[in-house]
Amino acid sequence: MTLRFYDTASAEVRDFVPLEPGKASVYYCGATVQGMPHVGHVRSAIVFDQLTRWLEFRGLRVTVVRNVTDIDDKILVKSEQSFREDWFTEPSARMDEEWWALAYRYEQEFESAYETLGVQRPTYEPRATGHIPEMHALIQRLIDRGHAYPALDDSGDVYFDVRSWSKYGSLTRQNIDDMQGAPDADPRGKRDPRDFALWKGYKEGEPATAKWESPWGAGRPGWHLECSAMVTKYLGPRFDIHGGGLDLRFPHHENEMAQSQAAGDEFANFWMHNGMVTYEGEKMSKSIGNTVSPAEMLELASPRVVRYYLGQAHYRSVLDYRPTSLQEAAAAVERIDGFIAKAAAKVKHDTGGPGAYAVAPQANMPVAFAAAMDDDLNIPQALGVLHETVRAGNTALAAGDLDAAKTALYSVEAMTGVLGLDSVKRPEAVQGREHAALEVLVEAQLSARAAARAAKDWAASDAIRDTLAAAGVVVEDGPDGATWSLKRD
Repeated sequence: MTLRFYDTASAEVRDFVPLEPGKASVYYCGATVQGMPHVGHVRSAIVFDQLTRWLEFRGLRVTVVRNVTDIDDKILVKSEQSFREDWFTEPSARMDEEWWALAYRYEQEFESAYETLGVQRPTYEPRATGHIPEMHALIQRLIDRGHAYPALDDSGDVYFDVRSWSKYGSLTRQNIDDMQGAPDADPRGKRDPRDFALWKGYKEGEPATAKWESPWGAGRPGWHLECSAMVTKYLGPRFDIHGGGLDLRFPHHENEMAQSQAAGDEFANFWMHNGMVTYEGEKMSKSIGNTVSPAEMLELASPRVVRYYLGQAHYRSVLDYRPTSLQEAAAAVERIDGFIAKAAAKVKHDTGGPGAYAVAPQANMPVAFAAAMDDDLNIPQALGVLHETVRAGNTALAAGDLDAAKTALYSVEAMTGVLGLDSVKRPEAVQGREHAALEVLVEAQLSARAAARAAKDWAASDAIRDTLAAAGVVVEDGPDGATWSLKRD
């Protein structure tokens, strides 16, 4: 086994060797909770969920950190806009509390989306507002090392001096002289327009609750600083993987890497970035009206289908959405689930109990699937193995080769498990006593139907089948008798 991942910093696929044997540490950027989650957020979460599951399958104990940016300029702007649109009281009556209420509300929307689509909860999910002391300490280290300075205009801002760090621009391979100025603060207080804010001094008119005291004056942290302070708090000065969407490479991740390394931390061993989601080949944009949200997708398809769609492409590639995309994903999920239902029914009948086929996934993972996942998380190639196994399993069922069908079922369950498809509840799933009751009723109907067919009472047979169909039960006749499953959306 050799795990290999593409490292953005070195621009090559490298062997992944954990810094600590038997363990892996992963940090990926979570949401700035200024609004509802969009497909880019959710795709990124699914990508790093797939990565985590595969690292765990390979026997590593994985610590995952996903941050919540709950204080940021965008949140304050969105809060003020929301206030002006939704409230008719004086601004002074609500502005001091509205920004954090808005941030918390949207944080819950993100959590709901992650849970609906089967994204595992991270080991830690820190909020920026809970780590102000760690941010102060990091700023002071940078000042002491000559890489940061208080603003020249007495605004209370503190900036990172990009020209003091010779490696600045190395993550994205840019020349500093070709970069535009950082738009995060008024450049009059900067030595260089490209210097970015580590701390932002409080300004008159801003919410009083959106400021913290510091050695440089009251204010709030800069966006880039927040992640550096939080990741080292939970994973230490050196860790295995830092991830996020491709749009975060610059300036966010470039600045994170620069300030952390300039402070003396080795920081991430690998940088992994997932590609963007487009709409029929074009960048999604609210201004041109070609966006589609996770909520809209979930109105069109089940969570399993949406997860399959958002997780089917290679993580580094662009995922293009078309009006038929979810239909195609639904057909693929239907083929997988249809085989599982039919094969599980056969295995249950043969072995005498449900769940008898759920054996250790390591023993049943196809070699070709594992090789694809080891090779920079090649999901498209891995899905090819999954669907080929489904086809082989259906062929075995049709031929009455139960042993081959069992083997295919074991493999399909193992593969869907590490892809996280089994973590999204099937919309038709019924558990426990409810499943047992349903099974008794349906089997009784099938027995009556079999008796009617044996007596050549085709009208009675068809009536039973129609009654079951009206209840959402699909009956399939085969050489070994009838099998049933619940109709899928």
